[in-house]
Amino acid sequence: MATTPPTTTTNSSPQGGITLRLPYKYSHSHRSSPPPQTIPFPPLDFLHRTWSVTHSTLSMWRSARNVRITYQPLPPTADGRPRVDDLVEYESLSGSGSLKTVSGVDTGNWDLANIKDDTTSWDWRGSGWLFFVSSHWEILGWGEVKDAETGEVKERWVVTWFAPTLFTKEGLDVYSDLREGGSKEVVEGVLKSLKELVEGGGERTKGLREMVERDMREVAISLPWKERAWGNEIR
Repeated sequence: MATTPPTTTTNSSPQGGITLRLPYKYSHSHRSSPPPQTIPFPPLDFLHRTWSVTHSTLSMWRSARNVRITYQPLPPTADGRPRVDDLVEYESLSGSGSLKTVSGVDTGNWDLANIKDDTTSWDWRGSGWLFFVSSHWEILGWGEVKDAETGEVKERWVVTWFAPTLFTKEGLDVYSDLREGGSKEVVEGVLKSLKELVEGGGERTKGLREMVERDMREVAISLPWKERAWGNEIR
C-alpha cells in the first residue's frame, strides 16, 4: 500500500471530507418514494480506467491477488443510458497463480432513484458463458487526491456495493486507481467513513454493519500484475 501523504482531497462531498451514501435498497425513503441524491454523480471518464480492489467483503478474493476491474466506454442505449465494458482480472494465490477473467457489460440504471444521468447505479450482465448471470451494483462514494500546487491528480478512490448473484453474496469493495493500492491516509479515511455509514443506520443497516465487521478484508496485491495477451482476451 502506498504511503505518500495526500495534499488536497476532492471527493463526493461538496463540503470536503469523505462522504458515502447507503445503497438505494437501504435508503429510508426507498420504499415509499425515490431515494434522494446524497452524493454528486461522478463523471463517466472518472470511472473509465483500471481500478485495483484493495479491500472487499467478497470471500472469493481471499484466495486471489491483484484483483482489478477495467471499465471502458461502450455506445449508450437507445434512450441514452450509459454502457460500460466491465472486465475483472485476478490471479490465483495457489498453484501457478494463473490469470483469470470475468467479463460483462454495465448499463446505467436511472430507475431506482428516478434521476436521469445517475452514474452511481448500474446493472451488470455477464458476457460469454456468463450471459445468463446478472447483478446490480452502485457507487457509494468516490474521490481524488490532488497536488495542492499543480492540481495534478495523485490518486482516485471508489467505494462500491453489489447485490448478490447466482455465485456471489452481497458485498462491498474499495477501489484505488493506483496499482499498489491507495495511500494509507486515504484508505483509512474511506474505511472509517464506511464504518460510520453502516453504524449510523440502526436496524435497517444491521446486515451491512455485520458484513463490514465480519468480512471486510484487505485484498492481496503483489506487483507486477500478470498481463493478458490481448489477442487471447475472453469476452
